[in-house]
Amino acid sequence: MAGQLADWDESHDGRAVFLGCYLRMTEAVVAAVDDGRFRDDEWVTELLDRFADHYFDSIDGGAESHRIPEPWVLAHAAAVGADAHPLQLLLAGVNAHINYDLVLTLFEVLQGEWIDHDDAQRTSRRADYEIINDIIAETADLVQDSVLAPRAPWLALADRALGRWDERAAVRLLSGWRTQVWRHASELLDEPDDRSRSRRVGRLERQCTRRATWLLL
Repeated sequence: MAGQLADWDESHDGRAVFLGCYLRMTEAVVAAVDDGRFRDDEWVTELLDRFADHYFDSIDGGAESHRIPEPWVLAHAAAVGADAHPLQLLLAGVNAHINYDLVLTLFEVLQGEWIDHDDAQRTSRRADYEIINDIIAETADLVQDSVLAPRAPWLALADRALGRWDERAAVRLLSGWRTQVWRHASELLDEPDDRSRSRRVGRLERQCTRRATWLLL
């Protein structure tokens, strides 16, 4: 992530906006793993790794896939086109990565254990997942100061005027999206066969694409 971000910063590529945020959030979660904040460090680490794989697949198509999900097509095109505001680029990237990629990531890391887990074990997995909401809240100021403010100075003025209201609003938005993501992943895990799962993923992609279109108006 750091290497790709340096390249994009040097070339003034708009994709650096989302990646700058994503890198800082990932570093914060890794630090939380090192600090022992999670119940199952190995599971959280696998979640991070697979999540990152989906992001990098959206850039190069991945080793096996030749199709980039439409929410990422829109987000990357807007970033390369340089017409959108940095805040729009960030939200479009977050929409694609959280509302789409994260559902698939959770499915992948939970698929092998979901049927065998009882309610207590599933609750434990969700508790680790929700700790990341706390880490997002803790990192919101850093993201605004280091990623958005240098590209949109008016945000720094708004931040001083509004206090922490804008960060709280962003955290509520992301937390709400992540709550929906867990529900979508659970529904995907409960589908009876590959065909029904494929239909559900298709509906999810269309929903995220509509949201991306709205965010980039």
